[in-house]
Amino acid sequence: MKSTFENNLFSTNKTLNLHGRLVDLRTPKVMGILNVTPDSFYDGNQHSTEAAILAHAEKMVREGATFIDVGGYSTRPGAEEIPVAEELKRVLSVIKGIRRNFPETFISIDTFRSEVARAAIEEGAHLINDVSGGSLDEKMFETVASLRVPYILMHMRGTPATMTQQTNYENLLKDIIDFFHQKINMLHQLGVKDIVVDPGFGFAKTVDQNFEILNHLEHFKILGKPILAGLSRKSMIWRSLSVTPDEALNGTTSLNTIALLKGAGILRVHDVKEAMEAVTLTNKVLDHKSVSSPLTTYH
Repeated sequence: MKSTFENNLFSTNKTLNLHGRLVDLRTPKVMGILNVTPDSFYDGNQHSTEAAILAHAEKMVREGATFIDVGGYSTRPGAEEIPVAEELKRVLSVIKGIRRNFPETFISIDTFRSEVARAAIEEGAHLINDVSGGSLDEKMFETVASLRVPYILMHMRGTPATMTQQTNYENLLKDIIDFFHQKINMLHQLGVKDIVVDPGFGFAKTVDQNFEILNHLEHFKILGKPILAGLSRKSMIWRSLSVTPDEALNGTTSLNTIALLKGAGILRVHDVKEAMEAVTLTNKVLDHKSVSSPLTTYH
């Protein structure tokens, strides 16, 4: 019996090719977040030594993460800009350490700078996660094409410093889907095939807009690309519940489950164990949707 995930989620691009190894996204995968920054909104400065970083990476791998997303530049609203050299210093040694200690794990580099993306891939990372969708570095798309790696294309307006003032849309869903159509066409013309779309929860969106996107997440399947949902401990959760980011795990799991039901192929999370449980249980529910209810035999 085929999973409903397998039957209905994607018309194309069911796999990602990462240095010759294929990842099948018909069953959703989990991407663990590894921020090596002092000022991220949730886990800033928690992983400040190499030993702490590798211990956290090991925990995520043990709990089932397919990907580890390494970021050295905080993209929280109002984040301070740092030089390229500082971002490189933060991420390259981490990538090297993960490759050495967990060679089967796929590494994503979370950056909007093509120079950092190239150096990270050359150090052993497998894919590029760009919060700006190529809008903050005109060389990013040609860099992705030359490196021949998968690319996570996220929607954002402005910069991390200005995005909270960029939330006026004529038609929220249409504007974002049009953005993706334009960017995907540009990438295809350069020969980039493995593209994941991320609607960018929290990036140039209000809390209400984030919930509108989640409520209609299945509409993004029209793009024919896997969907990444990055909801983990974001303000749409803790503001709505009047809690802190530290208290937002239960809310995160709730929204991750909704994202899975609506077609997410990758969950980007701080808490891998709970996300893996959501994938397992949601998959079981969707598997049984294709089985007729025994009540249908009664009239």
